[in-house]
Amino acid sequence: MPVVTNIEDLRQLAKKRVAKAIFDYVDRGSYEEVTLHANKNDLDALKFRQRVAINVDQRSTRSSMVGQEVTMPVAIAPVGLTGLNWADGEILGARAAEKFGIPFTLSTMSICSIEDVASAVAKPFWFQLYVMRDRGFAASLIERAKAARCSALVLTLDLQIQGQRHQDLKNGLAVPPRLTLGSFFDVLQKPSWALNVLGGKRRSFGNLEGQVKGADSLTTLSQWIAGQFDPTLSWDDVAWVKERWGGKLILKGILDVEDAKIAATTGADAIVVSNHGGRQLDGTVSSIRALPEIAAAVGERIEILFDGGIQSGQDVLRALALGAKGTMIGKAFAWSLGAMGEAGVTKGLEILRNELDVTMALCGLKDVKEASPAILRRA
Repeated sequence: MPVVTNIEDLRQLAKKRVAKAIFDYVDRGSYEEVTLHANKNDLDALKFRQRVAINVDQRSTRSSMVGQEVTMPVAIAPVGLTGLNWADGEILGARAAEKFGIPFTLSTMSICSIEDVASAVAKPFWFQLYVMRDRGFAASLIERAKAARCSALVLTLDLQIQGQRHQDLKNGLAVPPRLTLGSFFDVLQKPSWALNVLGGKRRSFGNLEGQVKGADSLTTLSQWIAGQFDPTLSWDDVAWVKERWGGKLILKGILDVEDAKIAATTGADAIVVSNHGGRQLDGTVSSIRALPEIAAAVGERIEILFDGGIQSGQDVLRALALGAKGTMIGKAFAWSLGAMGEAGVTKGLEILRNELDVTMALCGLKDVKEASPAILRRA
């Protein structure tokens, strides 16, 4: 095994191991991928103030997210098709997060079901909900999340209509995976991935099997999604979800300050500043550029989490400095999982925490909760 020093090392390992269609589903974005690249580039553009001769012994990365104590302010974001990066990937991710002491979020579009994951962990996890055209099915997902003792519901608001992801169409991405001439030769070069996934509990959408017509058929993912997600989703539906859920509610996909102000009036516990990882509206602002204005507008009224481009502990600290209470990782999680399974997820989390800890020290911080704009250099 090569020496793994950062998240990019794990990404490269995943690229070599995972089938191209599945890797690209995680790795790529919508249209020309302008926003995808802006997420990372705009984080990199934020420069730290190096401070010296400050006592930074006995540092702490511990914090809390939506009332939950965490070893560092990072949660695993909901990622669809996780179980096709590594067999039973959602279970492995949830286990790694539980052992590490951070939240894990299960996607509606997961391979392992809510019940699969709940049976494999001792502590509650978060569940991410997409509201589909069939409100009865959405209500049933909420009830299943309650039965599984999920500690928070993450309602994603920015996928009423799916942004076109060119590479998924070119790859013919389907669930379960479908062999084409191109994918056949790719899989021939990655037999360990094929054998691994074939040995998993499931190879289709675990939460949707037998529930939604066409969810387990050999149809392209983009075509199926286009017919299921509901463009009529409104703030009234947020109230509908909140009433039925009754627990901690997180609204994900907030990128505009006006939407943030509305979200702060809904009674939700937190919002996630996010552009869906550059996978929806291409050409919109990066998440980190949207964060300061949103934090200034509603940061005193609702907890703010951040998602979009986090690939290092330094990125975590940058987001905290600009007003986030915690962060979420999607791509970094999926790459880590695809590289080495549960051990890869643990390795990725260790890398993030070490980078966060070292950067705090060199910026003169002893406690991660002290992060503020003061640790960044002015443009």
